[in-house]
Formats: sequence, structure tokens, C-alpha cells
Amino acid sequence: MQDTVHIDTLIEARWIIPVDPQQSVLNHHAIAINQGKIIGILPINSAHTRFKALKIIALNNHVLIPGLINLHTHAAMILMRGLADDLPLMEWLSKHIWPTESRHVNASFVLDGTRLACAEMLRGGITCFNDMYFFPEASAQAVLDSGMRASIGMIAIDFPTAYANDADDYLAKGMALRDKLHSEPLLSFCFAPHAPYTVSDKTLANILTYAEQLEVPIHIHLHETLDEISLSIKSHGVRPIERMHQLGLLSPGLIAVHMVHLTDNEIRLIKQHGCHTVHCPSSNLKLASGFAPVTSLLDNNINVGLGTDSAASNNRLDMFEEMRLTALLAKASSNHADALPAHQALEMATINNARALGIDEITGTLASGKAADITAVDFSDLHLSPCYDPVSHLVYAAGREQVSHVWVNGKMLLEDKKLTTLDSAELHNRAVYWEECIKSTA
Repeated sequence: MQDTVHIDTLIEARWIIPVDPQQSVLNHHAIAINQGKIIGILPINSAHTRFKALKIIALNNHVLIPGLINLHTHAAMILMRGLADDLPLMEWLSKHIWPTESRHVNASFVLDGTRLACAEMLRGGITCFNDMYFFPEASAQAVLDSGMRASIGMIAIDFPTAYANDADDYLAKGMALRDKLHSEPLLSFCFAPHAPYTVSDKTLANILTYAEQLEVPIHIHLHETLDEISLSIKSHGVRPIERMHQLGLLSPGLIAVHMVHLTDNEIRLIKQHGCHTVHCPSSNLKLASGFAPVTSLLDNNINVGLGTDSAASNNRLDMFEEMRLTALLAKASSNHADALPAHQALEMATINNARALGIDEITGTLASGKAADITAVDFSDLHLSPCYDPVSHLVYAAGREQVSHVWVNGKMLLEDKKLTTLDSAELHNRAVYWEECIKSTA
């Protein structure tokens, strides 16, 4: 007979979806958590025999899933949500976003904006995000304040801003931040060159050298619009992916965002070099960028994850919406109703994203030994009854408003839909402050 094991927390649930190919949906199971890690997933009765928990949380109408991961964000841009809508990408950027950033973006802006974004993401079941923005030290502070997990982008761009003077300055500041915070368990880092049309060959070559030395990924917008491709052909004589290939950037360390306009040969190149891609369907639709060939990428065994992009271009940080759109768009564009089923969309929002960030040994599935990054979704609402398949419900019927609890590293950050680490009233007040600042200079 086994001795009773004393643990911190036992979470009981109607369903558990581990997102593990070896396990299907588990009915009436519990997750045992101790010191931030999952140490067992077993039937509820067995769990009470095996473990003695300081805290037992019974979620009798809920499904537990791995915390959702947002693979592409510019979190602080939430303070520009709704500022300039219904415009194509380059007009949106050059006439509205970049001028606003030049006037207002500083460390305080990024701190307040990223905290606000963390609150929205936590309330939507997101436990980790991959960020790309100026003043990453402020982003990192906001993440640590919230208790979330994040990959912080060491941004690079070939023009001066309030954050840095030139590409070398961006990279030096980013690497100094990584050196300072590399031991923080909730933080990882990516190099984040903005896009091929804003970063020179020299800067990209330097980033590749540093990335290989430090063994960190490279996170970049790539093949987002037809204009980007035309500009690359005019400026460099080749399409952007071929330019990346010539520079040596195509590798398992590349996280390529959007990837909307691709030839068959480019898909083969991405597969050959083991690159990761990020699908951002809401942003692609809203900016009229086009339809990414997701089914072709998946058919070629390319790792495809999901991201929201910024709240300025989406306008939501809602991974439930991205899962649903991903599945529906894949069916419509391929003319196959069985293309990209619900379970695959959930994998794209969890383990695929963790794999791209290189943290799949830590999070992305629910399994013994992994961090207790967990999202609970309440299925007691009438519009979720009856429930024949909880995975289908998660993708096609449920929404972020059904998220009730969120844990990161075993710490509860959302309890009964209330944030535990961030002050909602303060976040609202700071958002209003920045709204007035931006309006005053419009």
C-alpha cells in the first residue's frame, strides 16, 4: 500500500483534456499539484486515496486544458486598440501606428499596456505569450507582476525610436536584458527583428550569429502581404523567404509569423529547414492580408502555431476566437469539412506553440513533471448543454467568457473569473490616461 502524499493542490474536474496523443479526454479526473508542478492525473477517487492536499478545488462542470499560449503579440499595443481600423497594413502602420508610437511610446506606456494585455489574456485562459515590442524591460516587468509566462522579444529595427538609436543599440539593450533576467523561471527570450522590409541584411546576419551563440529563437513577420513580397523583389531581387534562406535564417530556430503568401517551393523550404510558423487568422482577415495555406503547411508536417497579433490589429487577444477561425477557414479554403479538426486547433494553441518557443518540456500539455499551467473552462452555461464532445465544444461553442480559473506554475492567477495579481480598476484608469494622451495629439 502506498503512503499518502502531501501536496499543495488537488483540482477535480468533469473533464480533463491533456492534449497528449497517448491520452484522450479524461472523465471525472483530478490533477495533483505540488510546488508548481503536476505530479499526477488520475481518477478523482484514486486521487483522494493517493494524495492529501492543502487545497481541494472541485470544478464539477468544468474542463481543464493546458494553459493557452499566444505565439505572436505586441502586447502594449492594446493601448492603441481601435485607434485606426479598416485600413490596409502599410497605411495603418505608416500613417497611424508609427506616428502614434513616435509620440507616446516609452517605458511607462509599455508597462501599463502590457499589464492590461496580461489581464485580458489571463481572463481568456492564456498563460504564456510571445511578445515583440519596444522597451522589453517594461514588458518583462509587467509579465512578472502578473505571474504569467512569456517569451520577451529582443526587438531590432533599422530606424531610431525613443527606445534605441540604431540596430546595434536595439540588440545590445535586448541582450543586456536577457543577461539580467535569464534566471527568471517564467521568462524566456527571442530575437525579434520586426520584418524583412524594416531590417537590413547586416542586422539579420548579426542576429543569426547571436541567436546561434545564445541558442534562442528568432521571431519575425514574414510573407504577411503581397506588398511586402513586391518590395523585396524590387529591393533585393528575391522574395523575402529566399532572402532569409540566402542569409541562413531558415532553421528550427525561426518563428515565422503570418506566412500568408507562399509558393509550393517556399513551403518545401520551410519544411526542409524545420521552421515554425504562426497563423494569425483574425489579424490577416481584418487587415485583408489574405488566407494562409495552413492545411498545406500541416500536410507537410510543418509546426503551425496560433497567435492573435496585437489588439490594435485584431482587436482582441482571444485565443478561443483564433482556434475557431483557424478550423473554419481551413475547411472553407480546402473544401474539406474534415480539414483541421477541433483537436488539431487546440494542439496549435497549446503544444505547437510551446514547441516553437522551445518550452514544450515545461508546458503545452498536462502531464506529470510539467509546470501546472492550467486553464479551467466552465461548461455549465445553457449554450454549452448538452456536451457530447468537450474538445469540439472548446473550439466551436465555448468562448473566453467561460474561462473561470487559470494557474501558472501552480499559482492561481484567475479565481472565479477574478484576477488575483492585477488590479482591474487601476488598469482601467491607466488605459483612460493613455487614451486622453493619444487623443490630445491626434
